[in-house]
Amino acid sequence: MFTAEGQDQGVNVRVLRGSPTPEEIAAVTAVLTAAVVEEAARADAVPSDGPSAWQRSQRILRSPLQAGAGRWRNFSA
Repeated sequence: MFTAEGQDQGVNVRVLRGSPTPEEIAAVTAVLTAAVVEEAARADAVPSDGPSAWQRSQRILRSPLQAGAGRWRNFSA
């Protein structure tokens, strides 16, 4: 397992199928290492106190239409 500092704490990788080249194994190892380091950094990040992007993107729902004289018009011709 790799830590956020990039220190190798022992990795046990087994190839179950196929016969990858050493370069392919190195590429997969590099991608997985980067993903683990990124996830560790994200876990250490301090969450903000403000609203999330999802909350900011929500618009207020409009109020229901009120039927009655002068409230709304029929647009059929």
